[in-house]
Amino acid sequence: MTDWTERYRPSTLSEVRGNNKARDALKEWAETWSEHREPVVLHGAPGVGKTSAAHALANDMGWEVVELNASDERTADAIERFAGRASRNSTLAGSVGDGSGGRQLVVMDEADNIHYQYDRGGKQAVTSLLKGANQPIVLIANEYYDMSNGLRNAAREIEFRDVSARSIVPVLRDILRKEGIEFDEEALERIAEENSGDLRAAVKDLQATADGKPKVALEDVTTGSRNRAVGLFEFLDAVLKEKPAEEALRTAYDVDETPDDLLQWVEDKVSLVYEGEELARAYEFLSNADVWTSRVYTTDFDYSWWRYATDNLAGGVAAARDRTRGGWTQYGGAPYRSTRDSTRDEVVRSIAESGGFSMTTARLDVLPFLAAMTHHCKPRELTVAMAAWYDLDEAAVSYVTGSGETTNKVQSIVADAGELRSEAVEDHAGDAFVERASEEREDDSDGEADDGDDQQTLGSDVLDRDEAGADADDATADAEAAEDDGQAGLSDFM
Repeated sequence: MTDWTERYRPSTLSEVRGNNKARDALKEWAETWSEHREPVVLHGAPGVGKTSAAHALANDMGWEVVELNASDERTADAIERFAGRASRNSTLAGSVGDGSGGRQLVVMDEADNIHYQYDRGGKQAVTSLLKGANQPIVLIANEYYDMSNGLRNAAREIEFRDVSARSIVPVLRDILRKEGIEFDEEALERIAEENSGDLRAAVKDLQATADGKPKVALEDVTTGSRNRAVGLFEFLDAVLKEKPAEEALRTAYDVDETPDDLLQWVEDKVSLVYEGEELARAYEFLSNADVWTSRVYTTDFDYSWWRYATDNLAGGVAAARDRTRGGWTQYGGAPYRSTRDSTRDEVVRSIAESGGFSMTTARLDVLPFLAAMTHHCKPRELTVAMAAWYDLDEAAVSYVTGSGETTNKVQSIVADAGELRSEAVEDHAGDAFVERASEEREDDSDGEADDGDDQQTLGSDVLDRDEAGADADDATADAEAAEDDGQAGLSDFM
């Protein structure tokens, strides 16, 4: 079942309903951008069409889109990597100063969710990006005054207001006509009134009401309407603990979040509930979902691919579950507001560098199996070997295994892994410690013999310390060279 909010997303600004004033202001901003070079912030309640308007604008102007949203890491480095370079570069189609084409529209969603304490310089990076951009930038925010003064002062403001019921009805009518479904006007008015202000929610309610029916009647709205109270934690319970695959999939359509955001939530929380083989199966489905969400952005924003992502992240993950579960699960905060994303990136980078993989292969193919094999640090020997090979700290071991970072078990595994790495360095160094020390002593004896008695007064403890430091550096270099030549492997630690 394709999500109607994506199938009928506006492709041009003329199709954006209910915010004519904001739509016209956005168009004027884009057409005169070369004169003022200002970024713009679009703000308003969820579901009123802010992000859709930004993408529709880019389509109208013939601009490429570079998007950084809540699914991305909000560090200064990530913002520079994904949006900073794009904001300063011109495209092959044209330069910054020629007409309206050949530009890239940088879209940063959830700009009101960037915080100093979570994002390690993210807010300063955005402010710097706005000041130095050579490309048009759109910031998206639900709460305008949750943004910092610096961000608000650096960008032009355009407010998107709640969409009135009168503006919602024509949208619902057009959708049903395109779907070939008959309807009673009173039914559409009821849906519009119940969702007054939120066009996206109204479309979702319409789809739930019309599902499997040749006609939408007024009496269907009460029984067929979606439950608008469904939140993210309820969705997670449905997918990870309670509902069969088909019902979990329907619940996904009842959440006012995009599939790529839902993917981040499920990926972040699945290890809190699943374990063993069911966790491995769930990661397979999440890997598939990641492929489909990525395809949206590599096919010029063909959002029809999102339905396959939703199938996998909701229905697939629910089907991977061995049994239903009750009780309460402490899911914690949003994935992009925790340190788990940065820890994950560090683990993935270590896997990629060690194995010679791409970051994508490390994240989608290798990490899930490491997590399944070492879930809750069992077996312990394998977990120690993994931590030693990839040089993981407590946070990284906790992330991969799903165990508590501060537990004695994790801390002891990291300590044992450190000893294992030290032993491996010595083994690969061979006699480097002894031979190097002997050579240095001979060099000191021959080369310093004529320096007089002053050199003889140096304490032996200083000489020993200098020699040991040099020896350790050489031994480490030898060990790294051995690894580069393929002489070391995970089996060395087992």
